[in-house]
Amino acid sequence: MKRILIATDGSDAARHAVELGVELAKDEDAAIAFVHVVPLSYLVPTSGFGLVGHLPYEPTASDEAVLDDAIAVADREGVPAISKMLRGNAVTELIAYADLIGVDLIVVGSRGHGTIASALLGSVSRGVLTHSRRPVMIVRAVPVQEPVAA
Repeated sequence: MKRILIATDGSDAARHAVELGVELAKDEDAAIAFVHVVPLSYLVPTSGFGLVGHLPYEPTASDEAVLDDAIAVADREGVPAISKMLRGNAVTELIAYADLIGVDLIVVGSRGHGTIASALLGSVSRGVLTHSRRPVMIVRAVPVQEPVAA
């Protein structure tokens, strides 16, 4: 394994994916490409009748911070990494970029919304897993539970 793409959006699930992906890259002596996908636009209500309009989305300092935080994790572990902010549909952009740079693995976090919520909200991790021709590792954010004393 030479190159790993790790998707991040700053969520707890993404932070777990970053940590695990960096650990794997260190073990495999692989380089990392961190990717954060922002939308092209966002919806805003235009009236009380359920009508909405689109406003262009401009990346913010928070969007840049997501990538900076991921790079800091790689730097801490001595793993070579680059970062890239992409614009558009997260699933489409992640897969296209993975193909463009020829990664060996895509790592994404999963918030664990469940089947019904994922069907209603969509799921980036599910979309990448379904449509990518490359191996995908999904990291689920689960709270660490302390062992119960007997």
